[in-house]
Amino acid sequence: MSYLIASGMTRVGKAEFQDSPSDYGAEFESVRFLSRRGDVTLDGWHLRGREGMPTLIFCHGIEVGRTGDGLTELAATLNRRGFGVLQFDFRGHGASEGYRVSSGWHERMDVLGAYDHLISQSVSSDQIGLHGVSMGAGAVCLAAAEERGIRALSLDTPYAAASELLMSETRFRTGLPKWFAAIFIVGAATLGYFLYEIKVDDMRPERAVSKLAYPVLVIHGTEDSRIPPEHSRRVFDASAEGSRLWVVEGVGHAESFVENKAEYAERVAEYFLSRLRSE
Repeated sequence: MSYLIASGMTRVGKAEFQDSPSDYGAEFESVRFLSRRGDVTLDGWHLRGREGMPTLIFCHGIEVGRTGDGLTELAATLNRRGFGVLQFDFRGHGASEGYRVSSGWHERMDVLGAYDHLISQSVSSDQIGLHGVSMGAGAVCLAAAEERGIRALSLDTPYAAASELLMSETRFRTGLPKWFAAIFIVGAATLGYFLYEIKVDDMRPERAVSKLAYPVLVIHGTEDSRIPPEHSRRVFDASAEGSRLWVVEGVGHAESFVENKAEYAERVAEYFLSRLRSE
């Protein structure tokens, strides 16, 4: 049973695209690039921005793919303001290769692959920012702790420590009752390491952001039943002086943009412009 849980927790169905940048009047080009580890090829869209403006890497949540949680509309909105955006599917999602997911651990290498791709396209490292939602926010934190060239993070509904969500995520993803999942969860985590090299105990965005010398933006809805809002509070408390926490009243998991589009886009844009000023 531990094997079945570990196997089930590392696989998702590949969601179809909900929209594309052209639906919102934005021009884009399709791109493919390697994860930094070189084990999978990732597929994405690059919306080029105005010269001197930041380029943002968008990192989606688990299962939903690059177009989930309104990310395409947000990308187009920011692109109209001059931002460049690289929107891509993590491994095991959408049009990217792979069929295993790890809730942020291996995905951090996908984030770094996206960063490397932009560098190869002559985008300056001091003009690259990362925006992540849910799993994507966790992956962004872990990636930034490994890559000193990154200097701006926007984190929507990050988890503070993946190990604390094993029980709830197992119930959410598999439908198993709490008492039943509890019997096998430790074994499943152990198998996750030996079979898929997922180091759950090292998936701690709370610890990762404490290593960063720059302020971050943290966003979380008060009605999130999947990742409790206190996780974002802990990530914020661990982050550098000057970090910002926006608690969005009355919205659930990863719903802050779709319920507050104009304010969300403005806060994200203002943060990245304060960190990655245009020339």
